[in-house]
Amino acid sequence: MARSLSIIGFLALAIGLLWIGQGTGVIPWPPSSFMINQLQWAGYGAVLAAVGLILIWQGNR
Repeated sequence: MARSLSIIGFLALAIGLLWIGQGTGVIPWPPSSFMINQLQWAGYGAVLAAVGLILIWQGNR
């Protein structure tokens, strides 16, 4: 169970960081993405990254 929490946490963290990058315009990939330069997606990414960190912490506890 702990290993699966850590894996899900790392995936959530990675996706959250990607969303933050796309929402702020730092990662303009893919070029046709509707999320580029949309700050609401940076906020969603921050929440998802925080959830990922919590899952990683719970998995390592």
